[in-house]
Amino acid sequence: VQLQASGGGLVQPGGSLTLSCEVSGVTSDSDYYTIGWIRQAPGKEREGVACMGVDTFTPRFYYEKSVKGRFTVSRNSAKSMVFLQMNSLKSEDTAVYYCAARNVIIAATLDLCVGMNIWGKGTLVTVSS
Repeated sequence: VQLQASGGGLVQPGGSLTLSCEVSGVTSDSDYYTIGWIRQAPGKEREGVACMGVDTFTPRFYYEKSVKGRFTVSRNSAKSMVFLQMNSLKSEDTAVYYCAARNVIIAATLDLCVGMNIWGKGTLVTVSS
């Protein structure tokens, strides 16, 4: 599985931005269990932002507390793209955003962003006036 993120840029506070992640090298629905977005702000550790579990009949979702109600993670019907719709952006959302996926089995957790082992290159989002 290969991941390629795009769509980052400069946006004003309160604005919106959509990140895209192209997913390639997938041959079956079991090629990964979770997929989503992880970010790393300057001087901070990486944190899971919005991830989805795709190994069940209906997808499951996890959102970091600070982005709930503002960010939405989704996947297209062809399962070739994953998106992160970001609304009401704040300066503290400034970070490099990574598309990541997990295809290894880990202990059950509600945090679907945990244990990602497949990473794409990041895309920079800067929220500033």
